[in-house]
Amino acid sequence: MHAHPRPSRFPPARGSLSAPLARAIEACHACAEACVSCADVSLDDAAVSLSRCIRLALDCAEACATTGPALARVTASNSVLLRSMAETCAGLCEACAAECDLHVDEHDHCCLCAKACRACETACRDAAISLGAAGP
Repeated sequence: MHAHPRPSRFPPARGSLSAPLARAIEACHACAEACVSCADVSLDDAAVSLSRCIRLALDCAEACATTGPALARVTASNSVLLRSMAETCAGLCEACAAECDLHVDEHDHCCLCAKACRACETACRDAAISLGAAGP
């Protein structure tokens, strides 16, 4: 991003990402991967009904897979919309982590997913705060 030819509308300077945005982008990608994996493994577990967990994991993966790249395109973006996306992503991560927490004793993949979701939730909330400081 530091070499991007168009200046960013967000701090710190020309095309560079703030630390909170960079962390959120990385966390979104990691969380999307963990959620898809969790849902996939849960589908194979016929002995236990994990339908709510699967749905939340897939919803969370979609939110993360959309939010991460949107945050990476900081040039000429609308900070109000990006802040809303980051907050929505954080909310889905929170819900997915809470659901996965219900299954951590039986399923290691839920433990890994919950951990990734919590990290992404924190990173997206921090990114939303940093975008709020930047203005629209």
